[in-house]
Amino acid sequence: MKKLIALTTCFGIIVALGCSQETPVTTTTPTIPTVSAIDSSLYLLTAEPEGALTVIATREADNDGEDILIEGRIGGSGNPWLEGSVAFTIVDETLQACCDIPGDNCPKPWDYCCETDKLPTAMALVKLVDENGELLKGDAKEVLNVKELSTVIIKGKAKRDDDGNLIVLASGVYVKK
Repeated sequence: MKKLIALTTCFGIIVALGCSQETPVTTTTPTIPTVSAIDSSLYLLTAEPEGALTVIATREADNDGEDILIEGRIGGSGNPWLEGSVAFTIVDETLQACCDIPGDNCPKPWDYCCETDKLPTAMALVKLVDENGELLKGDAKEVLNVKELSTVIIKGKAKRDDDGNLIVLASGVYVKK
């Protein structure tokens, strides 16, 4: 009996030691396009598309799921970028950024703080997507060579969220000079 207890105890110690050692686990994560992997020439339009609607006109249209062209300026908040993704908000050009107001010295004129009451109906979220409709990962500023208050024309599909907000699943971007 003592031999059986000793054998069982040794076996228990061996199992415990074996289980407590860390075994390297190899996992693979799916490759997600990042800024270094995105060929911006696939998404930047070289010619200015004609017929783009304003953000307000596009929001007012019943266009959920339809192809659209929309024009606006990047902004609408202190940080209009969706971090880690090629996504940003645009604002209708009829709204004045703080830098458009003589004498206004706002440090972040792209936040449209002087027009906050108009922003909810004058903004759209733009998400650059691949051919499968998946949001591209990266930095929109680097991928598209844009910054706050850049005027852009977006080619894509309109999508509405449950609150009626406009999301543009972009397949192309034209940056106005």
